[in-house]
Amino acid sequence: MSAANADSSAAATEPGTTTNAVVISQQRLRRSPLRTVIAGTVGSILLFVGSLGVGWLAAVSELRQNPMVIALRFTTPGAIISIILVALGGMLLVREWLRLGQKLNHWGPDTRKWINAAMIAWSLPMMVAIPMFSRDIYSYIGQGRVMQSGLNPYEYGVSYIENFFQLGADQLWSESPPPYGPLFLWMEQGVVAITDAQPDQSVLLFRALCIISVIAMAWMIPKLARMHGINPTRALWLSVANPLFLVNFILAAHNDAIMIALALGGVLAAATWRNWKGGLLGAFLVTMSVAIKPITLVFLPFIGLLWAGKGASWPRKFLIWFLTLAWSVVIMAVMGLVSDFGFGWVSAMSTPGSVFIWYAPVGMLGLLASAVVGLLGGNGGEAMDLVHRIGQLMAVPVILYMMFVGKDQRIIWRLTWAFAAIVIFAPMIQAWYVVWLIPLFAVTGIRSDWQVDVLFFLTAFFMIYAVSDQIDVFPYLDIDLSSGRTIAAVIAIAYGAYLWFLDPATRRLFRGKYRHTLQSTVI
Repeated sequence: MSAANADSSAAATEPGTTTNAVVISQQRLRRSPLRTVIAGTVGSILLFVGSLGVGWLAAVSELRQNPMVIALRFTTPGAIISIILVALGGMLLVREWLRLGQKLNHWGPDTRKWINAAMIAWSLPMMVAIPMFSRDIYSYIGQGRVMQSGLNPYEYGVSYIENFFQLGADQLWSESPPPYGPLFLWMEQGVVAITDAQPDQSVLLFRALCIISVIAMAWMIPKLARMHGINPTRALWLSVANPLFLVNFILAAHNDAIMIALALGGVLAAATWRNWKGGLLGAFLVTMSVAIKPITLVFLPFIGLLWAGKGASWPRKFLIWFLTLAWSVVIMAVMGLVSDFGFGWVSAMSTPGSVFIWYAPVGMLGLLASAVVGLLGGNGGEAMDLVHRIGQLMAVPVILYMMFVGKDQRIIWRLTWAFAAIVIFAPMIQAWYVVWLIPLFAVTGIRSDWQVDVLFFLTAFFMIYAVSDQIDVFPYLDIDLSSGRTIAAVIAIAYGAYLWFLDPATRRLFRGKYRHTLQSTVI
């Protein structure tokens, strides 16, 4: 996505360029951002309260003895109220994020304080909420216990440790190798060693690691945006203040926050010092990111291009690519030697790829292929697997094209699309996969046209999907999980339709009425 660099605030001050009606409209839009920050905080508080009833809570958690948790989690009215609060809270956050962008659409120097206020205020209730929208954090505890027991987690699943299910881990991954590198396994082991695997304390400690990562990204994103002539405050609004970003990286406490923070740090270092120092530091940080999740391996060739410098010849680029890879392999080898895992952890990259989801383009094609081949009497499962493999391979030519073709000043933009290709052509696209990409697109430029509309749609879609899918309804109530999901889905979809078609404020975003004032401007 290319940058839009028009200075709308400057244009608005030129004599004769702005009518009185537009001035009045802009003044109305910019009025009272405090009200929007407060309303978004209310949405976050609703998520917090709702999490007490339908968030992911370990069976041995001491919170199960809390009277408020008992009322919301173990009674049918409490569960229904919690589901409603989660759906309303998530969608209210989406609305207020959109409204904040409307009110601050001149993106002048006075807007940064409001974005900072929103990021902090909307995050605070999530910091102490019960995890929602994913229960992976409990698998982190289980893997940490495996590490503490002296076992290799790539050979022994969390089910090898007693009472693993009582600590909240999903049985789906009970015997699967973790799709994480040794650095994160050490973090898991450290958390478990500190908390003695007490789930509530462990959740807070893992969340603290994610919060530190979010703070680091909030510091790095404006710097990367300025390098591309993009308004840094608008980039923060699109990324860190985005509700999808906050609920996945703070509320759900996904380790992807650590992964992306390290990867962005590597990009920033390599882009700031385009020499051997920046290259070595950038490749080191990206390799640390790979040691969280191997998916960020795709960053390394572009770190090499930044290291090679402007106007580098092809022989120099190939040499630097070799040095970048060699340096990364040495770092990985040292980690493998220290951990005694060798390079065996790389095979865990295949773990997430063994599943699919209906809304991913390749996942949908796989379903269609399975249905068609099944009707014809063939093996639908094999047809689906073939489509998934072909889809994943389609990312390779995109990555190679971005490596070899393009202007030097667009290296990070090329990296963004190479990384995006991995997500787009995957049979499984989780909400946090999309969040991987948002900071990179935000710093390289999201225009205020169909491009920002796509981000609006994705944010609303994945919020609707999360609040209606990732809830934990106590099984011994009069309401079952399917009914709870239906209630949440109806509320969230209705709210989304209201934002898109009926809300007097947000519907304007989707009808182009304010796009001329939503440009990204360097300040």
